[in-house]
Amino acid sequence: MTIAPEAPTRPAAPEFLELEITGKCQLTCPSLCYAKAGPTEGHGSMTADDWKRLISEAATIGVKKVQFIGGEPTMHPEFEALVHRALASGLDVQVYSNLYRVKLDHWELFAHPKVSLATSYYSDVAEEHERVTGRKGSHAATRANIVQALQRGIPLQVGIVEVFEGQRTAEARQELLDLGVRTVNVDRVRSVGRGEVHVPSTKDLCGRCADGRAAVMTDGTVTPCVLGRFLQTGNAKTDGLATVFGGQKWADTAATIPRRSPSMACPPNDSGDCDPANTEACDPAY
Repeated sequence: MTIAPEAPTRPAAPEFLELEITGKCQLTCPSLCYAKAGPTEGHGSMTADDWKRLISEAATIGVKKVQFIGGEPTMHPEFEALVHRALASGLDVQVYSNLYRVKLDHWELFAHPKVSLATSYYSDVAEEHERVTGRKGSHAATRANIVQALQRGIPLQVGIVEVFEGQRTAEARQELLDLGVRTVNVDRVRSVGRGEVHVPSTKDLCGRCADGRAAVMTDGTVTPCVLGRFLQTGNAKTDGLATVFGGQKWADTAATIPRRSPSMACPPNDSGDCDPANTEACDPAY
């Protein structure tokens, strides 16, 4: 009896989708930002209608949660409308904000039961934090808004990236825990964007990219995650998400990423998604 070989399996559409809706940000993070965001950057070629269509399609193909990221996502002129579209589509939402400036309307939006917040914090000392962000006053502003989020009962996770030798990352982590932040993760700079010290490769990735997650850039380009932005698998604006995730380029790219062994647990599993930019266990799987 002849048994036909099984067809190779393709990765399913991801349940977690990062939406990089803008490159604009109040901060410059001169030696860190993977997106090379800043005050003079724009929102890209994806229009608000493009993002709304993408969000609706994401919900229909099995995405469960979207993360709005940038840049600073709240600086997009249609930020609130996009979050509302995601919520109306039945998606959970996380907003990755620098928490430098938060409008009152945004606090009300963040308080929605299906919305959570994430941010970055670099030191318990203002001088060190602002050395990373490139913006005077950013430490006090972000810290105050972290406290505000906690007082409002908004789910919040904070990532600390070690950028320079001697940085007070351990002290910053303890400070956040003392404030009441429940999820604090520490990582190092990845070789992407302004942190690039060599040609980016899959060896720099955590081993979870394209594994239940993907990202969409400001021009519609689909990548395995925001840190795997050098791996372009198609364009959601021109082709649609279903076509990209069902395509050979997505499958081939996913296959090139070194996977983590079962013993290498990734802490964000307990929150339903992986956040390699801010997770101490997510060193490169290579």
